[in-house]
Amino acid sequence: MHYLLIFFLILTCTYAKTPYELGKKLYIQKGCYSCHGHKAEGILAYPALANRAKGYMTYKLKRFRSKLSDNQQQEMMITFAVNLSDNDIDNLTTFFTEFVDEESEERYDDSFQVSGDGGS
Repeated sequence: MHYLLIFFLILTCTYAKTPYELGKKLYIQKGCYSCHGHKAEGILAYPALANRAKGYMTYKLKRFRSKLSDNQQQEMMITFAVNLSDNDIDNLTTFFTEFVDEESEERYDDSFQVSGDGGS
């Protein structure tokens, strides 16, 4: 009996998803990438979401979920956010805040660019 319990515990831990992974999955399922980019880098008039402050992103998503926006362009977000749970919002904002480009393993940050050639 104890072995069975240990087996299920190991199985659960092995397949447990982190909030980051769940947020990434939700980002793809909801189609966010079509406007905000596959790397959450933003496309044209659509803002970058990668490495934004968690509190700010939570605030914005909860406003959209409540059918509130600051301008006409943001109104389109209401449709995507209206059915998000608090847990969904937490997972998405964790993904945004902790985003790392898996191909280059770098974080996006518009205010500071890291140069790989010693800073020149």
